[in-house]
Amino acid sequence: MKRIVLAIAIFMTVCHLAYADPMNLKPYQQGDWSSIIQSANGDPIAIHFWGVTCPACVKEMPQWGTFVEKNKNLKIIFIQVDDVSPEMIKKMLSKAKLDNANNYYVSSPFDERLRYEIDPKWRGETPITILVNRKGQTNRKTGPINFSQLQIWFRS
Repeated sequence: MKRIVLAIAIFMTVCHLAYADPMNLKPYQQGDWSSIIQSANGDPIAIHFWGVTCPACVKEMPQWGTFVEKNKNLKIIFIQVDDVSPEMIKKMLSKAKLDNANNYYVSSPFDERLRYEIDPKWRGETPITILVNRKGQTNRKTGPINFSQLQIWFRS
């Protein structure tokens, strides 16, 4: 009997691992902003807000994938803001080769309270990248990012 139970347990574990979701997609909600900034430990960090339904975002995400691949040591976080299924988010991230990036999705309504916590002047337009330097100072870049300038910013 013990062997049967052990065999079933091993089988279930193998099945679970075979179908485990390799993409780490974390929920983002009000109150998470400060912990994300603190996670940089004083290093510069880029937080990119994007949406599955945003045409400029769809076009830009593969460029982000290339940038992240070439700069694996940089701290970059992606936060998806549209109210869509996790499957849609994962599909787009996978297509952009961002499966292993630091990915979040907004898990509560993307309203003014959530945006105000991030940047009181932000009205919700995407794509937007918020750069936080070593001193904790922020700089907001609305629209597609210039990756050459981003590379220089990270080095400064």
